[in-house]
Parts: sequence; C-alpha cells; structure tokens
Amino acid sequence: MKSRFYLIILMLLTLQVTVAQNSRSYIRNKIAEWGSCRNVAITETGGDLALNWNNAYAGMGLPSSLSRALKELNDDGEFIDDVQLTEQGRWLILYGDNGFRWNNIPYSLERKLREFNQNGEVITSVTFNDNGAWIVISQEHISASNSEVNDWIKDGINSYGQLWAAHMTDDGLVLCYENGYKFMGNVPQRLKNKLEETRINVYRIKFLSDGTFFIADTDGDYDYWM
Repeated sequence: MKSRFYLIILMLLTLQVTVAQNSRSYIRNKIAEWGSCRNVAITETGGDLALNWNNAYAGMGLPSSLSRALKELNDDGEFIDDVQLTEQGRWLILYGDNGFRWNNIPYSLERKLREFNQNGEVITSVTFNDNGAWIVISQEHISASNSEVNDWIKDGINSYGQLWAAHMTDDGLVLCYENGYKFMGNVPQRLKNKLEETRINVYRIKFLSDGTFFIADTDGDYDYWM
C-alpha cells in the first residue's frame, strides 16, 4: 500500500515537471517567433508567460483568473508592463498608468500599493512570494515587507545607484540596480554568471531556484535559460 502511494506521488510530480517543460517550450517558441521579448512570468509548476511589444503575449498553464485578466486588458488596449506569478497561483499585473490587477496577494502589499497609487507614485517594479514577503519600487520610494531587507536595499543604493527592479522566490532575491546587483538566499549560480558576462543593460530579471532565468533591457534585448 505504501509503495503504491509513493508511486502516485512520483507520477504527479512527473506530470507537473512535464507541464512546466511544455509551457516553457511554448513561450520559447513564441519568443523566437517575435525576435524580442521585454518581460516574462515563470514558475516551476504554475504556468509561464512572455510579454512583447504591441501588447503581444503568450502564456500556457496559467491560472484561469490571470488568463481572463490578461485578455480583458489586452482587449481594452492597456499596456501590460509586468506580471508577477507565484507557485501557489498568486498574481499581479502592472499595466497602463499605474494600473493594477491582482489575486490573493499579501494584504500588507495591497495596502502599500494603494498608498503609493493615491500619492501619485509611479510604480516600476513589484515582487512578492508565497511566504508573504514583498518589495515595491517606485520612481521616488522603495518599500519592503521586512525592515532588514529594506535597509539592505538602501545599502545597495549607496553602492550601485538607483534600484530598477527586484525579483524574489520563496527562498531567494535579486536586486537590479543601475550599476550592479545584490543577491540574497538561493540565487542560481547560472544567473550570477550570466549577469557578470552579459552586455545587456538589465532592467528586468526573473528567475527560479532550479536555475531558470530571464533578463532583458528596456529595448527588448534579452537572454534566458529555460
């Protein structure tokens, strides 16, 4: 009985990996077809998404609520700037002139986004994970769910200049500054090596603990391993 249980678990894990590989293959093919890519949202098992110019997007394995929101925004002609997606299906879309759509994000993050929006802050990057941690970056201010992380971010500003973007997983964090990067926790060495050698003026970074990553500048030049 116990061996049968483990066999079922193994089959489910294999199925999840296969679905992830298929969704990555789909967006890789779309990126190759476009010849450029400005942003992605990637997960190990929860779906993948690629964004390009003229609001073109391609996604597979995404939560149905996220797919519906993307279609509605695209049909309305809204510029979709960034999409964040976690393994547990939490998501956030940054679009248009500081517009947001989200599902099941931490309440403290929701309050901070509303505060920034009410104060006319132009938000450029938002990242969060399934453990309740988050970072919001605007043109004027930076806020994080943890005061220690907030201080760590500010130390990086003194060394590397303006913070452009951040991306976190459940156990890792990368900060992308004007003149450098900072890492915390489980950040794949493959990504660190790529950031050392790339000539791309990186503005967007997305990564996973399995080594998958995507980087891009503001002009659509990109590189990835996925």
